[in-house]
Amino acid sequence: MVGQTVSHYKILERLGGGGMGVVYKAQDLKLGRLVALKFLSPDLTSDAEAQQRFVYEAKAASSLEHTNICSVHDIGEHEGQMFIVMGYYEGETLKTKIGRGPLPVTEVIDISVQIAQGLSKAHDAGIIHRDIKPANIIVTKDGVAKILDFGLARTAGRALLTKVGTTLGTAAYMSPEQARAEDVDGRSDIWSLGVVLYEMTSGRLPFSSAYEQALVYSILNEHPAPLGSLRSDTPPGLERVVNRTLQKDPGKRYQRIDELIQDLNGIQRDAGTPKRSAAHGGDNAVPSIAVLPFINMSSDPENEYFSEGLAEEIINALTRTPGLRVIARTSSFAVGRLGLDIREAGARLGVESILEGSVRRSGSHVRVTAQLVSTRNGLHLWSERYDRELTDLLALEDDVAVAIAERLRGELGRGGSDRKRQTVNHTAYVSFLEGRHHFARGTPEALMKAMECYQRAIEQDTEFALAYDSLAELHWFLGFFGNVPPRDAFSASTWHALRALELDDTLAETHALLGMLRKELDYNWPEVDRECHRALELNPESPLVRLRYAISGLMPHGRVVEATAELDAVVCLDPLSIPTRWWLAVMLYFSRQLERMADQGQQILALDPHHFLGHWVVGMERDAIGAGAHAVAALEKAHELSGGGPFTMGFLAYACGRAGRPDDARRLLDRAEAVAAKAYVPPSTFALGHVGLDEWDSAFDWWNRAIEGRDPLVMPVRNYPFFDPVRGDSRYLAMLRLMNLDQG
Repeated sequence: MVGQTVSHYKILERLGGGGMGVVYKAQDLKLGRLVALKFLSPDLTSDAEAQQRFVYEAKAASSLEHTNICSVHDIGEHEGQMFIVMGYYEGETLKTKIGRGPLPVTEVIDISVQIAQGLSKAHDAGIIHRDIKPANIIVTKDGVAKILDFGLARTAGRALLTKVGTTLGTAAYMSPEQARAEDVDGRSDIWSLGVVLYEMTSGRLPFSSAYEQALVYSILNEHPAPLGSLRSDTPPGLERVVNRTLQKDPGKRYQRIDELIQDLNGIQRDAGTPKRSAAHGGDNAVPSIAVLPFINMSSDPENEYFSEGLAEEIINALTRTPGLRVIARTSSFAVGRLGLDIREAGARLGVESILEGSVRRSGSHVRVTAQLVSTRNGLHLWSERYDRELTDLLALEDDVAVAIAERLRGELGRGGSDRKRQTVNHTAYVSFLEGRHHFARGTPEALMKAMECYQRAIEQDTEFALAYDSLAELHWFLGFFGNVPPRDAFSASTWHALRALELDDTLAETHALLGMLRKELDYNWPEVDRECHRALELNPESPLVRLRYAISGLMPHGRVVEATAELDAVVCLDPLSIPTRWWLAVMLYFSRQLERMADQGQQILALDPHHFLGHWVVGMERDAIGAGAHAVAALEKAHELSGGGPFTMGFLAYACGRAGRPDDARRLLDRAEAVAAKAYVPPSTFALGHVGLDEWDSAFDWWNRAIEGRDPLVMPVRNYPFFDPVRGDSRYLAMLRLMNLDQG
């Protein structure tokens, strides 16, 4: 075809070909640019399945705009042959590069990060590539990696374009589940990228054989030779990453490609490789830090809460530093307790520096020693010792934040400058830190101890703003999860939040909490918006501010795509937090991104297999895809692990009704009614059960009671999938009006 003109494209030369088609370099005569034309192979022009797959490739790739994905401009037909118009890039395939031998480690990591970033974009759009291999990656002369060939891709929920029992893809790069012709998700692409990583590093495949059956057997049953035995300069971190990508059980691999990117970035820092700016997840050049729990050097072991509390408050102070990415308490403390080497801890958290320290307290005097360490080479960047009185600890936290900001990057400016400094009674501050320690544990007993500590702190210092803020948070928490009637809990929370802001109007997290309370109590959306934006002005880096904005300023209005983006960012700052991942899973449920929702459920269970929220996520995802028996089993486990509370009881009754087990659903509703005679049970518990039984008269009655009682589980009325069949019902529209929600 060289020399011919197809449509307005002049064919210049043949670039290559494969099983699906032949690719030519061409001149776009209209726009005067070079393009690549991919023609469906002539022997496949009468194959309806191949044609469908070819069209799907064009649609899948054209829906993705990303630096690391080949652009698709158009699709057409010439003399009975279909063709795709793609971007043309000067460079070579990764297969050609590997053919010359193993790549330098820094180049291996750079290319891998780029491929992973492209896959992240595809996975976020619900597209699984299913054929990642070096031949489908082109590396331009500028070193930019581009993913090609989405011909075998699939979209979540889309039927496979192949016969049952057959496999698609290139055998050497297939995941075990793909080799078994099972349905696959994004973790299959992670496996394939792991194979590519292994091959780039060692120059050989992890699994190989002259016969396909033997190759598949090897993939399913054997383990590859350790990379370190094939290449002596393999970084240990890279070997760990590759080993995790090549776990035969998908549940033991990285559950999301972004986690792989995070670990590769950590290795990249250790290797001294400058990172490319990522299109997904923000600028990787942003300075980043994690604060580990401080060591208690005091003789009294009870001061443990004091040491941890001080580190947590330094984290909060650091989040007010513009341009600094700060890992949240949950994740940094979890990693800190593992006793890892600084480099490994940095790789786990994806940060370039770590603050560690110790606290020695004697009466009202405290000595704090802090040191900032590079996770790339373990060198100390800064250290300081502070001798202060407890009444001066708020100033100490800001001083540490300022010193770190100036050391990491001068242009970050002085952190914490907008915070209103207070002189706090030292006994009140100790009570406050003890309360934070108990609140973090989260058990009913611990929450009551936290309440006592916060109240004692306020008695000891009636103008202690942070103690009022913490009491506001605790009351909100109790109301949200149905421990006490929401109206009472949210009213108490509002009073304490307003008092905190009266004392210190610069508390960003309190403004965000007040926004949530205006949502829960008043359905006052202008006030919700005002408080959320005030919080974001004060501290846009705070993960708690962003989480509260997502669930109060965005989610109630059906803006779940934006809410999901906010929570994706929060998860990057707090990857080991179960509540944060649960909220992300909830948004993915609302936006019908069920594969990603399932991934989050597995992530939560990997963090804690006994946490009820992980099983709740699994159960609701199973229900959404119609796997009723599995949904009930998972929600029964969630209900058991939660202690049989009303939150899980309602969803379990819902799932039982949907799964064709009405008697079980009614038994649960009867049990809830018996409990309600003695204690508070949210109306949503009954509403959910009647929805599952398709009893909408009763369901709407209970949902209206939920609105009247300010039950927070009614808030996502715009988002629950089960409302889809009744969104035109006058009773549903009346619910929106009662909550001052528009019908858009």
